[in-house]
Parts: sequence; structure tokens; C-alpha cells
Amino acid sequence: MIAEDSWKSICSAKKAAQFAAIPSQWIINIPPETETNILGVPAHCGLLSKRELEITETIDVALLLERLHSMEWSSVEVTTAFYKRAIVAQQLTNCLTEIFVDRALKRARELDDILIKTGKPVGPLHGLPISLKDQFTMKGLETVMGYVSRVGKDADSDCVLVELLNECGAVPFVRTNVPQTLMWGETHNHVFGRTTNPYNRKLTPGGSSGGEGALLAMKGSPLGIGTDIAGSLRIPSAFCGLYTLRPSYERLPYCGAVNALEGQESISSVLGPMANSMSGVKIFTKAIMDAKPWKKDPLVLRKEWSESEYRLENHGGGTRLCFAIMWDNGVVRPHPPLERAMKMTKAALEAAGHKVIDWESHRHLEIYKNAETIFVADGGHDYHVQCELSGEPLITTMLPEDETHPSGLSEPFVKTLVGEASHLSAYDLWQLQKEKRDLRKSHLDHWERTVSRTGTGRPVDAIISPAVAYTAVPHGLNTDSFYTTLCNALDYACCVFPVTYVDSKLDLPQLPHKFHNHEDEAIYRLYSTDIFSGCPVGLQLIGRSQEEEAVIAMTEIVDDALKRLPSKRLESSRG
Repeated sequence: MIAEDSWKSICSAKKAAQFAAIPSQWIINIPPETETNILGVPAHCGLLSKRELEITETIDVALLLERLHSMEWSSVEVTTAFYKRAIVAQQLTNCLTEIFVDRALKRARELDDILIKTGKPVGPLHGLPISLKDQFTMKGLETVMGYVSRVGKDADSDCVLVELLNECGAVPFVRTNVPQTLMWGETHNHVFGRTTNPYNRKLTPGGSSGGEGALLAMKGSPLGIGTDIAGSLRIPSAFCGLYTLRPSYERLPYCGAVNALEGQESISSVLGPMANSMSGVKIFTKAIMDAKPWKKDPLVLRKEWSESEYRLENHGGGTRLCFAIMWDNGVVRPHPPLERAMKMTKAALEAAGHKVIDWESHRHLEIYKNAETIFVADGGHDYHVQCELSGEPLITTMLPEDETHPSGLSEPFVKTLVGEASHLSAYDLWQLQKEKRDLRKSHLDHWERTVSRTGTGRPVDAIISPAVAYTAVPHGLNTDSFYTTLCNALDYACCVFPVTYVDSKLDLPQLPHKFHNHEDEAIYRLYSTDIFSGCPVGLQLIGRSQEEEAVIAMTEIVDDALKRLPSKRLESSRG
């Protein structure tokens, strides 16, 4: 038995080393805890120059790259600007894990020298600093991934994604925090602690890519890479006002990255971009696909970026699309801000000439139970093995010790649905995999039958739904993930996009509805505009499997329609 003070001392030493990696001149005065929204701190803390603020406020990745490639901005000054802002974000939200300033600036300097000497960028991402979730290994750096046992173990090689980012000319410059086990919709572990949401530090940024979510919301990175097995890209993107893509299985290269539940391939984890603009999502996805990742990762499909799919040639050219809105998934009814966001999106799409119908849910409880049973098919063995290596305890709740906002929920509905987790036999797992395949076929047929309702001669082009039934919640209260897990189980490519913010005048609490289950009731009672006011409200666009290009294009259409919708229409869209 490893002594408790042993694993705790490892954590303390790691945090001390992390702090020591921050240049002393980048330390700022931290605002009091009563200042919950800290998005404005980078602009007035005095660390960033006017030019550095201009650089980091440039959220359009295409514009950033244009200025880098034209040498209007050097990679060194762009990387320095974002590094300073990332360190500000770290001091305010605890979003980072690995900090390696000298290494990143050396890489940026090399790229600047090449561009000056040759006049040609190294690749499509030349000079761009990119943040990485703490799963993507980089030679010579630790990849702690939320476990004490991984402290002190340097990677002996780069993962495939990092190899390709380097080939594309990018500058990997920080790594970001995750929860222990990765299988939480929040971000907290014993090594680095809890990450908070910069819109309100009393709320979670989501997870498991929550460090990326907080960092990007602070504009401490122009583009970040996270992963998603049940919503880990989409939940923090929704909670932090970001754009993301959850691609289908094996479209982007995961080889060499570390993971929880390694060997579990019934529902594969995928990687994807997170950004403050859709341009970042598209540019990253196209760059990696164009780099022929199947030459380095044997699981990646040999499928290059398709301009014809991006032009929506299989969707009528994108001129008159039919979207279906999933107002309620039958598990948890969305909070009022999410309902308003869906009404806004419906109004925006109709104003742009598209058709919007209601989505009819299909076998959701069966899909939910199947997916969640697969996730615990080992009875939690993997988590316990990893924790026993260091002696750290397994984290069983994300609630802070003070429990400022008690849950009111005895157990999440998913535990009631799945029952007591047990270590299943191989045969039992095969039956779950067979059931999942049958459910995917059934849902595909259901989607195809919508051709009778669209009026376009095609089935529904995409589904619009919440990514989560609520906006960012107090720490420990993010208990439901089926709006996202549905897509992982069915392997649907999907994006998250921001729509609006919680408005206490518009998003009034509603009368009780007929509750789907005990968690639905607890989530209904959680809603209060005093808690959520000002939080970002994001939605999810769901497409078919392996049509990432079309999903990106359709999300751009939705995003553009929302930006064109007059403000008076936004307020009246509640009716």
C-alpha cells in the first residue's frame, strides 16, 4: 500500500514545477474570488502590449494565418502573445498542465527563419501556436492525463497528430487540463486541481477537454485540440462559447496519444479542433486530412478532404436545406436558454430560405443504455488499476468540498438505467456490440424515412439539438451527457456552435413539465437565472457518419444565418 503522503507529495512537486515554468515577469495580480467573470482581465492586467492584444483578439484563424504567411506578424511574436495570454488564463482558471515556453519559441523562431530565407511557409498552419489536450504526447514531455502515476514519465516520441502538426508548420505551445479517468464532463484531478469557467469561475468549463475550453474562452490560444468519447469536445465548447467538430471514428489520427479505457473500441474516442471561429475548425480539419494521416496511423480511413462534399453536392448544393430540431431527447428537457437558442436558430434558418421541421426521436433509451453499459463493461477495472499504481484515490464526485450548490440528485439517471456496473465477459460485450450495430441500422432507417417530410426529395440534411440540456453549471452538477453520447454511439459527425447568452429577462423559469425521470426533475429544479446569467448558450448540428466536410459547411450556413438575424427577431423568437 502506497502511503497517502507519497502521492500527495508527487502532486505538490508537479504543481511547484509547473509554476516554476512560468516566467516571473508574467505573474499578474489575481482578482478576488468575488470577481467571477474574468474574461476582461487580459486586456487590463498590464502584461500584454497593445499589439499583443490585437494579435490575441484576432479570432479568425484564416486571418491569423494570412498575417503570419505574409510576415506582417512573425511566429515568435504571435506565439509570445498567445503564451502570455495563456499564462494569464492559467493563473485565473487553472487550465494548463505542461508549460514549455523556450521550446515553443525556439520552434517559432525556426519557422520564421525558414519563411525569411525561402519566402515559402512550411505548411498550411505555418507559425500558428496550437494548444493540445493532455493526451497528445510530445517527445521529452510528460503526459499526465489526470493520473498521479504518469507524473515523471517523459514521452520518447511524438504522437502522430503532433508529427503532422509539425509537418504543417504549427507551433504546439501548451497542454491543457483534464479530469482523472477522462470520463467526466468536468475537469478536476489530484495533480493539477480544478479548472474553472472564465465566464463564471463558480461554474465548470465542462470536460473532459475542459482545460482547452477555458483557455480558448480566454483567447489564450487561437486553436486547440481535444478529444471526445461521449461529448468531451462538445460539452466544454458549449459551456465556453466555442466552435468544435466531433468527427466520425478514425477520420483523424489518434495513434500515439494516450487514453483511458485503452483497447475499448466499441465506441472509439476521436480527436477534433476547438476554436473561437468556424474558420479554425475547417482549416485544422482540412490541413490534417490533406496531410494523408493514414500513412502514419493504420486506423485512419483513406479519405482525403472532399471539396465536393464541402460544397454540399449531396445536399442540394446547400441552397435549400431541411433541418430538424430535437427540442427534447426524452431523457432531459433543455433549460429555457437552450429552448430560446433553438427557436432563434429555427427563425434564422427560415429567414435564410431553409426548411425546419421537428425531429422525432427514435429508440433513445435503448441507445443510451447500450452506450453507457459499454463504457463500464470492465466494471471500473481500468480506473482502479491506474489509481493503484500511485495510491491516489479514485475521484467519485466532481462536487467541491464546500458544495455551494448541492445536487439534489441521489444518482444520475444513467446509473439507474445501466444498473450496478460489473466486469462483463467477452461474450457479453459482443452482444452489446451486436445490439449497437442493430441500433445504428434502425436509426439510419429512421433518418432515411424523413424524406417523406422534408419536401426536398432528400432526408433531413442535419439535426439541430442542444449539446447539453443546460449551460455551464456549478462544479459537480454536470450529470447528463446523452445529447452528445447519442452521436458517439451512432458515430454521427457533428459540430457545436455558439448562439447566444443567458438573459435573465428572456430566459424565465418555466412551470414544471411531466418529468421523464428523476434526473430530469433535478435538472429542472437547478435552473435559476441568478446562477446562469451571461453564460454562453451553444447548440449541436448533427450530420451523418463520415461527412465531416458537409457538417462543417452546414454549420457555417447556420452560423451565418444566426449572425444575419435582426436582434428584434432574436428577442421575439421565444414565442
